[in-house]
Amino acid sequence: MPRPTMKHELWIESEDEQTFCLAGRHGDDARRLLEPGAKLVWTCEASSHFEAMAKYYEYMGWGPYTTDYPEEDKKTYFELGGE
Repeated sequence: MPRPTMKHELWIESEDEQTFCLAGRHGDDARRLLEPGAKLVWTCEASSHFEAMAKYYEYMGWGPYTTDYPEEDKKTYFELGGE
């Protein structure tokens, strides 16, 4: 059975600033903080925060993503009560 995923968005505001957030209503608060002219440049689907961040790090060329809280960050959105 496939794991439910959530869509994530990468917004570029300037050469040094970007925002990586959930798509849809779950990312509304983050998108409200974007500077005028911010551009949506990439999206991905992920089943957990850890998976989303790993894909983001790969896309940005930053190497492997690590976390100090793997037991929490690797829980699926479904396990955390997501839709």
